[in-house]
Amino acid sequence: MTEQEKLRPEPTTTSEVSRRNFLGALATAGGAALAVAALDQFAADPQAALAAYEEQIVRGTLNQGQSSADLRALDVLERMRLELLRALQKQPSERRWVMVIDLRKCIGCHACTIGCVAENKLPPGVVYRPVIEEEYGTYPNVARRFIPRPCMQCENPPCVPVCPVRATFTNAEGIVEMDYERCIGCRYCLTACPYSARVSDFGFTYTEEIPVIQGLVGTAAADDYERAPNFEYGKQYAREGRNSPVGNARKCHFCQHRILEGVLPACVTTCIGRATLFGDANDPESLVAELIASPNVLRLREELGTEPRVYYLK
Repeated sequence: MTEQEKLRPEPTTTSEVSRRNFLGALATAGGAALAVAALDQFAADPQAALAAYEEQIVRGTLNQGQSSADLRALDVLERMRLELLRALQKQPSERRWVMVIDLRKCIGCHACTIGCVAENKLPPGVVYRPVIEEEYGTYPNVARRFIPRPCMQCENPPCVPVCPVRATFTNAEGIVEMDYERCIGCRYCLTACPYSARVSDFGFTYTEEIPVIQGLVGTAAADDYERAPNFEYGKQYAREGRNSPVGNARKCHFCQHRILEGVLPACVTTCIGRATLFGDANDPESLVAELIASPNVLRLREELGTEPRVYYLK
């Protein structure tokens, strides 16, 4: 037998070569072995595996006073989600929801705008989160800047005191809400908002001007979908009549219906560059608390004293 034949490894059977065995061979620590078991559990019953994961999060990570140091190694979306779940264990008045937008990462893709439209079923002309595009510099040294602009959720909102029927107010969590049943469509709040973050809903649909062509499938069904009720602020609003969003003022609400269920706002999860961040600023261990303490942070029109809860990193 030659020297090369002696060094050649013994042949293995097909049953010995599997994903489990391969990963098991790489498991040099207990954590890796647990990861292998978790993979097998997920493959066998994904729903049960996810439920067990959530239960572990509730029992462990969400304990009050626990440090978030172990969360920093996670993807930023998963870290924010776990911090959101931890914040929900507190009383509403103890939370301070803030949004941080990193302008260095925003590429102007408008995914957050479209995600918001889809999540809140917004009609034409109603945009809660536009992205402002700005060109600066002198030719040939020019560049473009993209500035997403949701509602600032001001702590001193100028839109609230001007409402003659108290249809807009600040709730216990500091989010500025709209009561469509009280709103009379006077648009005073639109004028008072220094950020142009409020819009009027005129009841338009995307399909109303599309001609009905024989053989064109889906036009009627699409129109029915657009006229389906809106769900905001924990209520269902039919898109017709006096007590509906139609004819009234509308605005971003940080996807309150999502965050109260432990789900991040739609604009946060759809941002492909992780440029939009969300969390509880009253949690000193949270990601947003770290970022708003940065020296490169700013807020729009701070000189007005509105105390916006949306921060920008430049």
